[in-house]
Amino acid sequence: MSKTIEIRWHGRGGQGAITAAKIVANTAFQSGYDGIIMAPSFGTERRGAPISTSLKISGSEINDLMPIERPDIVVVLDHVLLEEDNVTAGLKPGGLLVLNTPKKIDDYHLPEFKLAVVDITAISSEAGLKKGVVNSGIIGALAKASRLFDMDLLLENIEKEFQGRKPGENALSAKLAFERTEIEEDK
Repeated sequence: MSKTIEIRWHGRGGQGAITAAKIVANTAFQSGYDGIIMAPSFGTERRGAPISTSLKISGSEINDLMPIERPDIVVVLDHVLLEEDNVTAGLKPGGLLVLNTPKKIDDYHLPEFKLAVVDITAISSEAGLKKGVVNSGIIGALAKASRLFDMDLLLENIEKEFQGRKPGENALSAKLAFERTEIEEDK
């Protein structure tokens, strides 16, 4: 837990990547990670435009405030971003790529990374969320693929964050994503 884990998130404006990173940051802190730094970055601020945010977590204080250039984990809320943007840039060899996609794991050929996939877009609709709300589901996929924190604590934090805005549905989306995430065997 003393090692700093660097997570870079990629999504589109309106998908909730920043909210997802915030929930993970809170969960990490409650799980005993003492060092947490989150830094969103925006291009054009409009719905649908690509956005990214960075999250660093560590068991000890973090003094490095530099943007993440060599992430351990990349989380992608929209699989189309793989074709539009170089979202895997700098991802460490053997690093984890968590991807919201309707495709199966075998449809991707990314041998330099460990891949985790799940169709969160479909899951979020099944859970009763508005089309395109994928942030709570992607957190469930990250929890399963990374094993960084307890799923029950994560669900509790999701329900707190979305209090008054479909907390049960958001928690269900994360739970279903956790259960259905396909993970490549360790490389």
